Amino acid sequence: MAESYERFRPGYPEELFRLVTAYARDPVRTALEIGAGTGKATRLFARPGLTVTATEPDPAMLAELRRHLPAEVRTAQLAFEELPTDQTYGLVYAAAALHWTAPAGRWPRIAALLRPGGVFASFGGPVQLADPAVEEAVRLARAPFLATDEIPSPDGTPPERAMQWPGTELERSEWFTDVRQAVLARRLTVSAHDYLGHLSTVSAYLVLPAPDRAEVFDRIGRVLPARVELAADITVHLARRRDER
Repeated sequence: MAESYERFRPGYPEELFRLVTAYARDPVRTALEIGAGTGKATRLFARPGLTVTATEPDPAMLAELRRHLPAEVRTAQLAFEELPTDQTYGLVYAAAALHWTAPAGRWPRIAALLRPGGVFASFGGPVQLADPAVEEAVRLARAPFLATDEIPSPDGTPPERAMQWPGTELERSEWFTDVRQAVLARRLTVSAHDYLGHLSTVSAYLVLPAPDRAEVFDRIGRVLPARVELAADITVHLARRRDER
């Protein structure tokens, strides 16, 4: 699974780094990553002058990350809920991983990991077929097994609302202020094989019984063109830890 994540999940653009660091009041010198996976986002933030500590509970994912990242990147095999709060950072961020964390105590723990005025960033978004006709063909192909492959909003925020999760929770939190949401438009073109590879990393398919998963991938593969265009917009949420509470 870790190899599939590394091969088929897209990385993150330089524009995202500029957006996050421009939001910070001061230069970011230290960062903690929650649920780093194979290090797709770690690569964006790990650079001279910025020390990144990447945390990930899955040992296979962490081993894949260590294969691709320089030794200067600190790593820890820990779940978010296990992170010690005896050290604080200028930036805490999660790349398509925040929904895996336990809701209870999430925001106080993140606040405890940030220095006063430090920045929290969460970013990610679904990878969707850009061609409506191809999207409809895939929907029909998977329908006997899945009504949808999207992750529902963890707090029930409807998709038509302007502010999406986790911005909705951050706005209600006593720990954070200056909550912002931005969308970075992104289009990708990949082979049908690579698109199926990406689907193999999506939780909706992972929870299917193995025979059903094989069948749905076969059905989807039969309706895909050789190359597919993907809408892979990145929704970014930014917030600042309150200096005082």
